[in-house]
Amino acid sequence: MNYFYVLILLLSINIFSQDKLSFEFDYARFKYDTTKTYLELYYSLGQSNLTPYMSDSNSYIGAYLDVIITDTLSKKTVVNKRYLSKTEILNLEDLSYSGKNLLGNLGFVLEGGTYKLDISATDIADSTNLIKYEEIISIKIFSSEKYSVSDIQLATRIISGSRNKESIFYKNTMEIFPNPHNIYIESMPVLFFYAELYNLNLPELQNKDLILIQQLNDSYGNTLNVKKKKLQKNNKSICEAGVINLKKYPTGSYTLILNIFEDSVNIGIASAKRFYLINPSVEQTKQISIGNLDVKSSEFGILSEEECDEMFEVSIPIAAQINIEGYKKLQDVNSKRKFLFDFWKVRDQTPETPRNEFKEEYMERVQFVEARYKTFVKRGVKTDRGRVYLMYAEPEEIDYYPSEYNMKPYEIWFYQGIEGGVTFIFGDITGYNDYELLHSTKRGEIRDESWQRRIIVD
Repeated sequence: MNYFYVLILLLSINIFSQDKLSFEFDYARFKYDTTKTYLELYYSLGQSNLTPYMSDSNSYIGAYLDVIITDTLSKKTVVNKRYLSKTEILNLEDLSYSGKNLLGNLGFVLEGGTYKLDISATDIADSTNLIKYEEIISIKIFSSEKYSVSDIQLATRIISGSRNKESIFYKNTMEIFPNPHNIYIESMPVLFFYAELYNLNLPELQNKDLILIQQLNDSYGNTLNVKKKKLQKNNKSICEAGVINLKKYPTGSYTLILNIFEDSVNIGIASAKRFYLINPSVEQTKQISIGNLDVKSSEFGILSEEECDEMFEVSIPIAAQINIEGYKKLQDVNSKRKFLFDFWKVRDQTPETPRNEFKEEYMERVQFVEARYKTFVKRGVKTDRGRVYLMYAEPEEIDYYPSEYNMKPYEIWFYQGIEGGVTFIFGDITGYNDYELLHSTKRGEIRDESWQRRIIVD
């Protein structure tokens, strides 16, 4: 998405030069037990942007990290803590730390639900130098009755068989140095990753082969690299750590996918992580796909059931009634993935290209209407203006009437390229900015020639 590219560019600026505090974070979710999930936060503080200070005759730089986690349903704050991240320097004039980052991680055990994370970093020596982030995080409990995979943690380095158990980055015999920026550059083109695989020794799996597929996709959905291996089912859970050399790939966004599936029935579960590569030495060329012809290797193959439902929900305005009824009957995530794969494939106007331009444009419309037409009680895609915008795109002209005498606010949209020219008239009947469709000359839409009576103020 365009927003992702802009964000990455801003992040890359944070890495190399910034006058204000440079602070980035990422997170991954791992199984804790049958009722809770372990949320691990990774952070990076740019040392060049921290102010040196003295404490007990020693020189330091550092920041306070404030973490507030709130349950969005109950509004209960479950975490409200301040952490200290600092490092000693030679003296107040020391510049040897410039260009380096303070890395760290924090862990929290949470019950299932949706949480709002407020995280901020404040320069210890300059309280005006601070930065804040807000994130909505969904915490799902890992089932004990089905094999599953954790989130993928991206790293800049992994030391296997480490004996340094005192390291804050030590877990499961490894030291894993996180990459909270999710950016790799020409001078650091090697990606390390870590994930955990759960419930591999279930009795019903003993006569089946579990296959792990490691897959690298570019921003167009092309599969650039695939590795497969059969999983050993002797252990209940295993750790999966790997490395990918990105040196031959051009600048762009990429997705790393780990997919566990039962080879005999061709179903599975996946985890995916996006990252950005800055590699100007490699010329931008069209990547050749080595496997993007089926659901499993497509972008839909990594969607959770909730993500499938969400994607179809925003696609309803362009779906036929038979599509809507058919989707409601689907009972599992794999059938929903297949449905969405076919749904968008038949709408791809240029199937010979790796991109589905129609889907990309439609999803951009979704982003627009969600931001522009949402109300206090409705999502943008559920409003009449949102539906019309999604179905017919942006109108050529809009006439606004926010304060006509004795009339409630209304708008008239004009589409010259549809049926020789059509109009849509929306009115704010309730006064809560929820403009209802009152009348349209488009065939199949509501038609009410006396629509004005509905917006007359008595």
